[in-house]
Amino acid sequence: MKFEKKNFFGLLLAVLIVGVSAFFLWGEPIFYFLIVISLIIAALPFVIVVVLEQGRQKEKEEKFLEFTRDLVENVRSGTPISKGIMNLQNRNYGSLTGHVTKLGNQLSIGITLDAALKTFAKEIKSRVISRAVGLISEAERAGGDIATILESVAKSVNQIENLKKERKSAVSNLVVQGYIIFLVFIVIMLVLEFKILPLTAGLGSVDSLAVSVETINPEDFSLPLLVMILVQSFFAGLVIGKISEGSLRDGIKHSFILLAMTLLITTGARVLLSGTAVG
Repeated sequence: MKFEKKNFFGLLLAVLIVGVSAFFLWGEPIFYFLIVISLIIAALPFVIVVVLEQGRQKEKEEKFLEFTRDLVENVRSGTPISKGIMNLQNRNYGSLTGHVTKLGNQLSIGITLDAALKTFAKEIKSRVISRAVGLISEAERAGGDIATILESVAKSVNQIENLKKERKSAVSNLVVQGYIIFLVFIVIMLVLEFKILPLTAGLGSVDSLAVSVETINPEDFSLPLLVMILVQSFFAGLVIGKISEGSLRDGIKHSFILLAMTLLITTGARVLLSGTAVG
């Protein structure tokens, strides 16, 4: 994953917000809320890069199906598979176009089909495409009916894509429920911190039972509760991504959303309800 200079604009903006806030609002409750805003702004460009990269990866898998179908048509007409790939290298396959063009160029300068396909799969970094390319390479080396093999590969990739879409549709309600449950969890933690724990602040020694109980300071629980919610946010997002998309990498965006929600809600609540600093 490559980060361009513009991706660090959010980081510079976040530093500026922290500097200005520290100068004018140091010690004020809202200072910590602005720190949270700056953290979100700093992380946002990097999360966007990950999300866009995942989107391009999914597009490549979808366009590979289109490329395979076009290759089947070429081979069915009697064209050798290497020539068929070169015939397709100038077609538009979205984010896959550059890889197809490079594949065709490699074949045109004499690189073997097996080596070119391995490079093709290695650069795309997709398990679906890697398996499909492996089948094509094996079929080409074995000298079987390459058109039939290509058609089988196209059907296999199509089935995988359909299963992914069906799974995503089937679990969409679970994703929404996951967000709702997590919001309820945050509310419960806030009620615990601001309503229940303060009731224990007056506990002292109990002479009749000869038991000494130290006075409990509710503020001592603020940081542990916040850390617990943040850890829950991160892993809940990864789980949601794994369930809905089938990949932990896809859970990064959900983790970011949950972490941002957690920080905004908890620090905002502290500013409104307690007027004290975080932790």
